[in-house]
Amino acid sequence: MSALHGIKGILTKPFMPPVFFFSGVAYDTLTLTRIDRLQDNLLLLIYLLLLGLLIVLTGRLGIEPAPDREALTTLSPFARWVLQARPYYPMASQFLLGGLFSAYAIFYSRSATFTSTAIFFALLVVLLVGNEFLHDRLSSLRLLVSLYALVCFAFFTFFLPVMTGLMNAMIFLVGAGLTAVVTFRVVHLIYRNNPDRSKREAVGVTAPAFALIGLLVGFYFLNWIPPVPLSMKFGGIYHEVKKSGDRFELSFEKQWYQVWKQSDTTFPANEPIYCFTAVFAPVALDTTVYHHWYFRPNSNKPFTHADKIPIKIVGGREGGYRAYTFKQRLDPGDWRVDVETEDGRIVGRVSVRVVEQGDAQPALRTILY
Repeated sequence: MSALHGIKGILTKPFMPPVFFFSGVAYDTLTLTRIDRLQDNLLLLIYLLLLGLLIVLTGRLGIEPAPDREALTTLSPFARWVLQARPYYPMASQFLLGGLFSAYAIFYSRSATFTSTAIFFALLVVLLVGNEFLHDRLSSLRLLVSLYALVCFAFFTFFLPVMTGLMNAMIFLVGAGLTAVVTFRVVHLIYRNNPDRSKREAVGVTAPAFALIGLLVGFYFLNWIPPVPLSMKFGGIYHEVKKSGDRFELSFEKQWYQVWKQSDTTFPANEPIYCFTAVFAPVALDTTVYHHWYFRPNSNKPFTHADKIPIKIVGGREGGYRAYTFKQRLDPGDWRVDVETEDGRIVGRVSVRVVEQGDAQPALRTILY
């Protein structure tokens, strides 16, 4: 009994939440490898199931300790343990939410860019950090059910494309529908044959979750959700791209002091220009991405469409599916290439400044990818 009290005493220390938080994020960063890895997805699915069970138990039993100790003696050991553990339901829910938000932040960060698609990723990061301060609020069914809808939504958004090999609006809407069904089922289990709960309260708990799902569907059609499970592993602008065996030779300007440079940042206007990218996709996913070329003559002008070139990619390669497009004799100014999905979400972006240049031949270096 003294050991148990010692453990409880340690868990209540004020420094423990940050310790668990940073330990969990570090663990997820080291262990979550590929978004299509079966073990990772099964672990997240188990987290979702356990969290749903905890929400149902919280709704039906509450979180206060059982007052009638004599009544507990008539129950089975498991039922007695479930009742006695009620004060720890919020802590357990917080742990599972932290694990899910941490995993999603890692997965979605690989697909997010500094564009509108970063909005949903930023929301996940805010909730990941904010989860550490939600302990006292996680007894609220309205908040719990809404957070559960969000973590289910984030899971189905990448899990269904991984499982089906399809990535389009229909698959996304199926995921949103499954999220609504699972959320409704959790609420139904809480309020079914529960004399302590009313139907009006059930509507008040369900409505915010469904409104959140609708809002996230709107995010999708505004292209505010990163294009998971796709992610750009590498990209750059080059003077020449040649395939050599199983690798590509990428040539670009580089001075001896530019140690970290791996592609061109400025480019002469009178030469062919190549955009090379490597996009990771799950094993079963075959889809089309686009190199969408944009141009503006100077920083005072907006970028305008110049060309859009489709690339059929096949998933499975750890370093990403490699492909390139090229253009001839670009006008001087700012150019960028957005790597886009079929529904317009940005997987990655490559930028370059095209300038007038004399006849001097640049010093080129070559890397292999």
